[in-house]
Amino acid sequence: MAKLTINTDRCKGCGLCVAVCPKKLLRLSGTVMNARGFRPAELTDEAACISCAFCAQMCPDVVIKVEKEDKKA
Repeated sequence: MAKLTINTDRCKGCGLCVAVCPKKLLRLSGTVMNARGFRPAELTDEAACISCAFCAQMCPDVVIKVEKEDKKA
């Protein structure tokens, strides 16, 4: 399973990550607003994330980090 972390304080809510997610697991928050006045991106279902990291690659402000879990034998 992947661990996806979004730095919500730095997110400007541009929505590029939302548009590029192949599983449609990201959305802009409807309730949270950060200190900069933006609605940050949020992950809706961490268990369904496939760790493709398209969201992290697309983010212009580098606020998304995707860590893949090491598979041990």
